[in-house]
Amino acid sequence: MIAPTSPRQRRLAEFLDRVWSAGEIAACDRFVAAAYTILNDPGDPWEGQTLDPDGFRDRVRQSRAPFPDQRFDVQDWFENAHSVAVTWLWSATHQGDFPGFPATGRRLTMSGATSYRFDAEDRLTGHWQIADRLGVFRQLQAAASPGGSSN
Repeated sequence: MIAPTSPRQRRLAEFLDRVWSAGEIAACDRFVAAAYTILNDPGDPWEGQTLDPDGFRDRVRQSRAPFPDQRFDVQDWFENAHSVAVTWLWSATHQGDFPGFPATGRRLTMSGATSYRFDAEDRLTGHWQIADRLGVFRQLQAAASPGGSSN
């Protein structure tokens, strides 16, 4: 992981580590504003929705359930007055049911980029994301096929 260099980047790094990687659902309240909007995130069932704190916590629970050991490795940071964007590599073991795919036990990887928006109190108010979800589906299909290779 490339080390964050600003206070806002460090806050986002802590959010990614504690909430998305470690699954500390209660930590959401420390980082996420009362209204969090998924502005653009193709393939995300919550795309276009504004979530309250309960909705955001539920999103984290549901997203992590098939991949409880997931990790985000930030490759780079970009920042302006009200947002921090990151490029990242995600890795996880498929340990639970994912729509259309029972657990395979395979290690999966994905790359993406996310721009996180902040309010004046440095709480997250939403994101705009692109991610290689098609690549994840291909890995899952390969793992589910006879002789399943994860490549």
